[in-house]
Order: sequence, then C-alpha cells, then structure tokens
Amino acid sequence: MARHSLTIAVAQPACIAGDVATNAQAHAEAVRSAGARVVVFPEMSLTGYELAAAVVDVDDSRLRPLLAACVESGTLALAGAAVVGPDGNGRSIGTLGFDPGGSVAVVYRKLWLGPSEVDAGFEPGTTPVAIDIDGWRLGLAICKDTRHPEHSTATAALGIDVYVAGIVHGADEPDEHEIRARRVIADHGVAVATASFAGPTGGGYDDTAGNSAIWAADGTELARAGTRPGEIAVATLTVSP
Repeated sequence: MARHSLTIAVAQPACIAGDVATNAQAHAEAVRSAGARVVVFPEMSLTGYELAAAVVDVDDSRLRPLLAACVESGTLALAGAAVVGPDGNGRSIGTLGFDPGGSVAVVYRKLWLGPSEVDAGFEPGTTPVAIDIDGWRLGLAICKDTRHPEHSTATAALGIDVYVAGIVHGADEPDEHEIRARRVIADHGVAVATASFAGPTGGGYDDTAGNSAIWAADGTELARAGTRPGEIAVATLTVSP
C-alpha cells in the first residue's frame, strides 16, 4: 500500500489507580479530541503503573467507551495495561490495540522488564512487534525497552517507519525519553512517538515527567505536550520526497 501522511498523537490522560472504567473514558475523550489516525498512551495507562494490577481482558466491558471512540473517529489507539502472558497464563505488561474496525487485541508485550516488575510476577514478551496502518509500519515498545539498543535494533529490522513507545518516567528525569528517542533516530533513521505519564501513578511515582513528544525521522521535534495530565501532542508524519 502506498504511504501518504499519518497523523499521530501522544496522549497523557489523568489516571485513577486501578479504575479501568474511568481511565478508559478518559482515553476515549483523548481519542475524540486528538483528531488523529493513531493515538498512543503511556505504559499501563488504563490502570496506572500499579505492579499488582489485574489482567485487563480484551473483552472487558469497561473498555467499550474507548473502543466506541476509536470506531467513531477511525482511530487506532494503543493503550497500556497488564495483559495475559505470552503462553495464555500469568501477566505481562502489554499494549492493547483498539482497532477502528471494532476489535481489541493484545498487540505487544514488554520485552525488557525492570527488577520490580519481575518481582511482581510479570513475564516478558517473546518477540519484537510491528503493526501496519495506512501503509505505515509502527514498531512497538514499552518504557524500559527503549533503554536497550538491542530492542530498537530488533524492532527496526522488521522494516518500521515509526518507533512508538508508552513510558513512565519520574518528574526528576524529564529528558530521559528524548535522549532515548534521539538515539533511535540516529541509529535507525525512523520517526519516534513517545507517550509519557503525567501526574502521579503507582510504583513509587508520586509525580511523572509528562513531555510526551513526536520526532520526525530527521530528528526534528514535531510536537510536545507539557507536564500536566490531560495534555496531548499531535503531529502529521509525511513521506520524504
């Protein structure tokens, strides 16, 4: 399929710990207001970064408002949650894809886990993942994945156009995701979109960095949110002539 432009948003909705229903509604509002073909949300955005969070099933009725917003607006939403492990049991930190065609699926499981996540019983995924939309290929990442060049290298090998990540960083490290994004751009020549938590969440994060942003493949910063919950950054990626 020939590629044209792709409008992508990175959103940092306010999150209530463990309240999937309320958080899904906030995600739905972000999808409707973004006006984008793809909306990316932070790591574990549907529950907060709560290491004891229960698995969110793809058919959970609490997710219906978000799915409805995606169908109505023609948007692919990539939201974070604890999901079933790769063997159909246990828990992984994952990305749920809300397709504008009306389905929800686990599209990615985090490969590089932190010690506290391992201690909490999370299992890593098994493979890098890229998904397709409108002729664009999106490589998926979650937080600590972006710290490891091996992850972006393996994901870029899938032939991606954009490296897409949902993350959680503390307010004391506001530049960390940009440092990692620029390394990916320098190494692989792809655009990067990073959705970063804003406000308080679990896991000891009393405050988080926000500053969700989108960079073009040449390193140009195209859009950036601030540090407050509820902010969204939107940019349109174009094919280089």
